[in-house]
Parts: sequence; structure tokens; C-alpha cells
Amino acid sequence: MISSNIKMMMKDQGITIRDLMGRTGLSNETILRARSEKIRLCRLETLATIAAALGVRTKDLYEEE
Repeated sequence: MISSNIKMMMKDQGITIRDLMGRTGLSNETILRARSEKIRLCRLETLATIAAALGVRTKDLYEEE
């Protein structure tokens, strides 16, 4: 299973879902899905977009368990 670090990174940087929506152009639903504790389905392109907006590498957004 893959665990998301996005929620923690957003909190550490003081970024809200609305902020991330503005930076990425992604929908609220997409961001919520990517932030969920266990990522089930998320396109690499979406993760790359979120990583760029947070200023991190794509692989920093998740951990494999």
C-alpha cells in the first residue's frame, strides 16, 4: 500500500486545499483523494503537479508500506 505525505507537507507549509487548488488547477476532489491516508488511484501526472506546487520531488509525496 502507498501512504500519502501530502497532508503533512501542506500543514508544514501552511498551505490549504484552496491554496493548492489555485496553484495546481486541480479539483478539490482530486486533491482530497491524493491527500487521503492511503492512495489507491492517482495519476503520476497529478502527483507531479502537486509536487511542483509544494516545491518537493514527486517521490517525497508518498511512502510505500
